[in-house]
Amino acid sequence: MSDDELEKLRAALKVAPATDTDRRAEAIALAMKNFDRMQEAGQGSADPARHNQDRLTGAGFLNGVREMLNRLTSRPVLGLTTSAAALLIGFGVIYPLVKSPTGVPVAIEAEAPVKPAPAEPAPVAEPVAPDPAPSPPAADADRVLSDAPEAATSYLVAPAPKAMERQRALGAPAPLAATRSEGAAPMGVVADTAMPEMDALSGMPEENTETFANAAPNPVKVTAEEPVSTFSIDVDTASYGVIRQSLTMGSLPPPEAVRVEEVVNYFPYGYPAPGAEDAPFRSTVTVMPTPWNAGTRLVHVALQGRLPAIEDRPPLNLVFLIDTSGSMEDPAKLPLLKQSFALLVNQLRPEDEVAIVAYAGSAGTVLEPTPARDAGRILAALDNLAAGGSTAGAEGLELAYRVAEGMAGDGEVSRVILATDGDFNVGVSDPEGLTAYVGKKRDAGTYLSVLGFGRGNLDDATMQALAQNGNGQAAYIDTAQEARKVLVDQLTGALFPIADDVKIQVEWNPAEVAEYRLIGYETRALAREDFNNDRVDAGEIGAGHSVTAIYEITAPGSAALRNDPLRYGTAEPPLATSDELGFLRLRYKAPGESESRLIETPILPGTDEAGTEARFAVAMAGFGQLLRGSVYLGDWGWDQAIELALSARGDDPFGYRIEAVNLMRMAKALDAR
Repeated sequence: MSDDELEKLRAALKVAPATDTDRRAEAIALAMKNFDRMQEAGQGSADPARHNQDRLTGAGFLNGVREMLNRLTSRPVLGLTTSAAALLIGFGVIYPLVKSPTGVPVAIEAEAPVKPAPAEPAPVAEPVAPDPAPSPPAADADRVLSDAPEAATSYLVAPAPKAMERQRALGAPAPLAATRSEGAAPMGVVADTAMPEMDALSGMPEENTETFANAAPNPVKVTAEEPVSTFSIDVDTASYGVIRQSLTMGSLPPPEAVRVEEVVNYFPYGYPAPGAEDAPFRSTVTVMPTPWNAGTRLVHVALQGRLPAIEDRPPLNLVFLIDTSGSMEDPAKLPLLKQSFALLVNQLRPEDEVAIVAYAGSAGTVLEPTPARDAGRILAALDNLAAGGSTAGAEGLELAYRVAEGMAGDGEVSRVILATDGDFNVGVSDPEGLTAYVGKKRDAGTYLSVLGFGRGNLDDATMQALAQNGNGQAAYIDTAQEARKVLVDQLTGALFPIADDVKIQVEWNPAEVAEYRLIGYETRALAREDFNNDRVDAGEIGAGHSVTAIYEITAPGSAALRNDPLRYGTAEPPLATSDELGFLRLRYKAPGESESRLIETPILPGTDEAGTEARFAVAMAGFGQLLRGSVYLGDWGWDQAIELALSARGDDPFGYRIEAVNLMRMAKALDAR
């Protein structure tokens, strides 16, 4: 540039443009409006730290704009105000979409009366919207969704912005694509709605629709009036998982979510095992003082199942029935579900088979029966699942059973594993009919287990009903560690039954036991006549499983009796025929058989001190009762429960028991608050 040209440029720069007060105010107001819109879109960013290269489009740029606008409004002596404001508006026209700190595009407004600088803006490519997914044809539950590469169409998942922000904040992986073949409903197309807002303290959605299967605690019964107690055994553990999740998030669980028998039976116990020639399980009865009531005793009934060698177990046919509805989008649901099943796949034997059925608005087969030796193909099918749509749970169950029936072979075990948050909102107009359907399939030889994920819309009641009628276990998976416990450490017990329809009946001797109370098992109660009726369903014992039941009993004349004698009852004391406290009867069916077998044994007063296994089970029974606010514990509280659990911790190779002690400490603090 020559000296003359440079001088002309300097002179031109000294000449301030004419000031138009109205246009300047209008331009500044519009720029401020656009700035505030970007700020609002950027609130709640989970990434406050910014690199230097982010400043042009991140918080640094926005703060700079704010500072510049403040200067423009406070220093009117600058004649370049109008030009600067116009330049900002021009930027809004040139770059209509600016990313907020969260990465969500924010539109910049430009009003017609405000003109940009006359300079020709550089061309900017318009954002290219992805091609819309083709509208799926009518659902066909028998079509294969992922096993036809030549006809497969990929669906890229695009979660709602709020869900994306929450997943990024929690470190969740990006959603994956789901595939389908022509003629079937898509698996994993995300509904055009955001996930519900989460409560920051408890991790629960603000709108909580959870339902739990429970009943009022068992009352104290008078032996002379009702000497027989009958119930089905239970090896479910879902309640303990819900309790742990609630306490970990800083809140006490709702009392109705606490099933005391599931707290007790969550832990593996080293009870005496049966011999090779004995029944598939062995019973052991222990009588001990009650820690919370000096005037009563506890009768601890333990059942220990036989654990066959892995090579002796029959081939296994599994159908993973996976809920991919919109409610499963949360990181604690479908992503954790995939991790859980991946752990299970790696534990199967080569000859075992796996199929995958998924359901959202409709159901479809994602993976045809595949040998476990082809683990890569199974895991790839799991990875391709994504969430979206409503929940056609009944249709999914029907298809999963059809697939399982096609996999069945002589001497093999077939099981459907339903993984869901329990939100069955489509196709379940008759819940009782659904459970009856599951019961028929159980009688035909296909078992059903249920794994629950997530909180907020957990339909625990439906999950419990399905698992109980399907002769399977119901578990709640809140962490990868819990998935390992259920599907790896206790895999054989969870999947291989050794005794079906196991029932317990105790007849108490009124001469020795005036009152009794069964702790827990409220949802497993049976009528007295059901014990001998082989058509009445009951729980199963898996290979190596242990089952515990605890009664609190009161002797005649004890100061701890809770019921007064009847005015018009007999004045004669009960006839004492022996020193037996009661008589224990057990019924069970061998898998595949329709006729039950009977085991009987007397309950005698204890003479030996209870071991650590029985005492730890009692501590857990106390834990559950404290959470339910039991009226039967007197002054016995958290400190005593923690002390008993620590003293009876015993062998704890997986750390389950010390975790329980820590949960009790958390519950104590929350209860005090």
